Amino acid sequence: MSKHRSPRVATRALILHQGRLLLVNAYPGGRSDLWCAPGGGAEPGQSLPTNLMREVMEETGLTVAVGQPALINEFHDPMSGFHQVDIFFHCTITAGQIDPKWRDPEGIVTQRRFFARDDLELGRIRFKPDSLPTAAWGGEGLLYDPLERLIR
Repeated sequence: MSKHRSPRVATRALILHQGRLLLVNAYPGGRSDLWCAPGGGAEPGQSLPTNLMREVMEETGLTVAVGQPALINEFHDPMSGFHQVDIFFHCTITAGQIDPKWRDPEGIVTQRRFFARDDLELGRIRFKPDSLPTAAWGGEGLLYDPLERLIR
């Protein structure tokens, strides 16, 4: 029997505010220094934008308007068979602000910060996927970042 299973679908938000990109760290207890765009798994029976608005609120306390898709990214873990397809959307903050007191109700996201483009492009932080800066700051049309190995 194969250890591979159907891919999980997730949505992610590309939120630029004053030229900086909002990223989250979803590794409780400082287990990793890897940053990613806020978002998470899609629940059946809800549109991708509805899922994304819920996930952004849970992880950041922000209300967003979901715009056009910008990037499709796949990653997998060959050891466990985990395979996820992330669909990134451009989003705009419509209410709220980053509050250090905000707590993700699921306890997954422990940090949230805005980063300058140079922070990503000059390697000042670890992030995934590799195409994140291009998608956030100027990708033309819908980008595709092919299957990459899951890292922590």
